[in-house]
Amino acid sequence: MSEHLIGLLLGAEEDWPRAFEELMRRVGPVTAPDGSRHDIRTERMTIEPFNLRDKPRTDLVIDRLAHWYYHPREWLKKAALMDDVYLLNSPFTFQSMEKHSAYCALMRLGMNVPETVLVPYKNPIDNVRWAYTSEKYNRSFDLDAVAAELGYPMYMKPFDGGAWRGVSKISDETELRRSYDESGEMLMHLQRAVDGFEVFARALTIGPETMVMKFRPDQPMHDRYEVAYDFLTPQIGAETHAIAQTVNAFFRWEFNSCEMLVKDGVVYPIDYANACPDVAITSLHYYFPWAIKSLLKWSIFCVVTGRKGHTQVDTDPWFEIADRDDDYQAKLGAYQRLSDKYFETERYREFVDSALADLDEMVLDWVLSDDFDRLLVETVKSTYPQQEHERFLAHFRGLTGLWAKDEEKILG
Repeated sequence: MSEHLIGLLLGAEEDWPRAFEELMRRVGPVTAPDGSRHDIRTERMTIEPFNLRDKPRTDLVIDRLAHWYYHPREWLKKAALMDDVYLLNSPFTFQSMEKHSAYCALMRLGMNVPETVLVPYKNPIDNVRWAYTSEKYNRSFDLDAVAAELGYPMYMKPFDGGAWRGVSKISDETELRRSYDESGEMLMHLQRAVDGFEVFARALTIGPETMVMKFRPDQPMHDRYEVAYDFLTPQIGAETHAIAQTVNAFFRWEFNSCEMLVKDGVVYPIDYANACPDVAITSLHYYFPWAIKSLLKWSIFCVVTGRKGHTQVDTDPWFEIADRDDDYQAKLGAYQRLSDKYFETERYREFVDSALADLDEMVLDWVLSDDFDRLLVETVKSTYPQQEHERFLAHFRGLTGLWAKDEEKILG
């Protein structure tokens, strides 16, 4: 029997890792379609000095930390380059692309990214060469004129932001100057707002699995994801699905979320460099079992089949499509086919049907179990003040219970 170890590189999270570990334990040994047997275990990784020639024990790493903690990020790079450890998200592309390059790439692919301008630092990072460079080469500019050409309302947000850090909505010149003054040493984009949009859609993609959810960013975290079944037309739903999968396949981010606005039948991607997406039970609630199940299936598929990791972006096949004279829908279809090729979608589906045929029923049984309820209780108690425990337990039990009822109908 072949043995595989999945490493979990974690920050402050506890709910989804416990869920993932428990479900992996319940899966037990896996029989691949070719008849081979595989024992898959998980281990939470620690941070410590490492020799660049050390051989890691892990076959695959689910990274939730290295986007901001550089020591483990460099370990991931070493493990991918020297030891072929599979990474669900490439630290190479995430570090180099950030949000700025992601905007550029999707614009090149022909998607409806709102008009965006990068403006120089308000307070440049201190450097002994800055004064000379600034005096000799920096052109003065009229921020008000730049904004007027872009058009109000707009958003100012960091070129490498995350978790809404430094984001502000700007309606006039007074707000513009105040936000720019407060940006300090952050390098900022100005991006035209999609005012009056009908739907804010957030797609969570894990491997070839995508869930497009109705998102309400102005609500508290526990209410941001609305349980909605048919909030997009079939055509718009297919487009949001294709955009999300294109982002992940293009950038080698296999565990990522993509935010899109829908207005007058047009889908506007606005944020899609989120290679550490929120998967907490207290925010995903109804969608939490789907997320953990998808993460489980993709991780098992990758280690059992020996899937080879890709650390860098190969832009050529994508830009070849982008530069054609085809219409937008034809290009989307071509991007979806490239995404399916990258994710080996057909092979993946066949693998799941054969090797993990009972997984849906197993996850449903777990959500209905006392083990799951204990996880929910402990998560609520560690997240909310005591006087709100009863309220939030009822809230999340109701939503996960609704998922279980819907899943029972699907499974017959």
